[in-house]
Amino acid sequence: MYGKLFSACLQGIHGVRVEVETDLSNGLPMVSIIGLPDSAIRESVERVRSAIKNCGFIFPSQRVTINLAPADLRKEGSAFDLAIAMGILATSDQIIFPDQENMLLIGELALDGALRPVPGVLSMVDAAKQHGLTSVILPADNAMEASLVEGIRVYGVRHMNELFSELNHQPADKPDTQTGIETFKMGVPGQPPILVKKVQHQTTEVTQSKTNSDPCSPEQSFTIKKSDPRKLVDLEPLLRSRSHIQQHRQSVTPTYEDYADVFGQQHVKRALMIAASGMHNILLLGPPGTGKTMLIKRLPTILPTLTEEEALEVTKILSVAGKFKDSTAGLITSRPFRSPHHSITVAGLIGGSSIPKPGEVSLAHQGILFLDELPEFPRAVLEVLRQPLEDHEVQISRARAVFTFPANFLLAGSMNPCPCGYLGSHHPVHQCTCSDAQIARYRAKISGPLLDRIDLQIEVPRPSERDWQQSEGFQPDGYDSASMREIVHRTHERQLKRYSGLGIRWNSQLSGRWLREHTHLAADANLLLEAAFEQLGMSMRARDRVLKLARTIADLEEKEQIEAVHIAEAIQYRQLDRKK
Repeated sequence: MYGKLFSACLQGIHGVRVEVETDLSNGLPMVSIIGLPDSAIRESVERVRSAIKNCGFIFPSQRVTINLAPADLRKEGSAFDLAIAMGILATSDQIIFPDQENMLLIGELALDGALRPVPGVLSMVDAAKQHGLTSVILPADNAMEASLVEGIRVYGVRHMNELFSELNHQPADKPDTQTGIETFKMGVPGQPPILVKKVQHQTTEVTQSKTNSDPCSPEQSFTIKKSDPRKLVDLEPLLRSRSHIQQHRQSVTPTYEDYADVFGQQHVKRALMIAASGMHNILLLGPPGTGKTMLIKRLPTILPTLTEEEALEVTKILSVAGKFKDSTAGLITSRPFRSPHHSITVAGLIGGSSIPKPGEVSLAHQGILFLDELPEFPRAVLEVLRQPLEDHEVQISRARAVFTFPANFLLAGSMNPCPCGYLGSHHPVHQCTCSDAQIARYRAKISGPLLDRIDLQIEVPRPSERDWQQSEGFQPDGYDSASMREIVHRTHERQLKRYSGLGIRWNSQLSGRWLREHTHLAADANLLLEAAFEQLGMSMRARDRVLKLARTIADLEEKEQIEAVHIAEAIQYRQLDRKK
């Protein structure tokens, strides 16, 4: 006997539909799972066996072969438990499972038949929709997350008995006197009703058919005998209402952090505004206590919110990583801000393990990756940032597959000018005690190729007496988060209009022909750029980044042509190039 159901697994951050084929044949009682399963899937045999018995069914005493197709794709995790269990029950004729060809089944089974949540549900359900499946049965704890995908019916179940047992039904629907079928509505709070029809022992036949106005629900017709001992699972084709998700849709997280809290440092605020407008990487350099961390932590308050496409991608990454805890608020719409400790490993930053999971660079996708005290990170960890900063994605190769994770982020860093931190600070008490050799070794922890990829390198000096006087009177300087966010949003809209249809959203993504085409330089601006290129010994990469930065500065001024003043401002932001 043969049967087939559908489940799903993860490949990177994307879901992959998997066919769960079940074959029962005569032979010694044993269960074989084939199709490159990992140890968690192989162990599912015992979970499924116990769950089937504890739900009142019989585990077949035959040779059971389960194939997970495509067979050349490595599969991991416990999300196949429910599909394997339902496949065995359906193939052994213990249940009738209509519409199974349009159903996705996901979930880990406990030994008593309870369903436990699994990570990556959003990606799996989205993949199921793309393959034409119309319904999904999964753990109730994952139901809200699955409902974020429009156009698919979601049934959240806490226990396998809720699908076909009258133990937990709502009582007192009388049997139909003509058909002898008693209908129960399962009590799953907040979920579409699951109708279970208990067949009375009669000798007549009943033709069960249903039609529905839902275009995703095809007409079904099948005939069963009243003496049939099998239990019928009938899932009503009701789309889960998404109105509650729209009501709770997550907006920008309220925050009390504002750039108005930072007194002085106007040139740093402007540099941060430029970085946010074009998603340019930025490094703040200054002595301790000058507000470097405070300034960067307020950077998310001026960034535009995520678009629908970006929000789905960011939410998928969090779901795959198991960090999407509050699905009641809908898709993530605020840009992520990640700030790992300097003890992080290469695998933690870039992603890894035998079957790779997203690292911090992917968790910061479409947002900010903040590395505080940059030279304290191991050099090997910093050097792996080169590829994602250029390609905006990470490729991790393993023997059986190559995994690709998105990594389009704004890199923000901070550091002291020397090991003691007081070089050039003019501090009245603390004077720099570092030798030239110590300073050189300290700065050498950040390689030249990595510095080339940082567009803005800004010195943050100690606040002046005037700044302290301003702070005592709480006099605004015009650089508060609301006004800066408005300018950033206007500049970003200008870029979206210019690059419409090119797949480019930010000036920092320009390269090659598109960079030359969209950076029109005035004659004096071109002369200034070439002079700086020669005198500062810039690399070609640094030259291109100056051009992209000048493009953003010109957009802030609402000018299409890049003028000499824009090039000059872009060059002066590369502080470490000037000090070579």
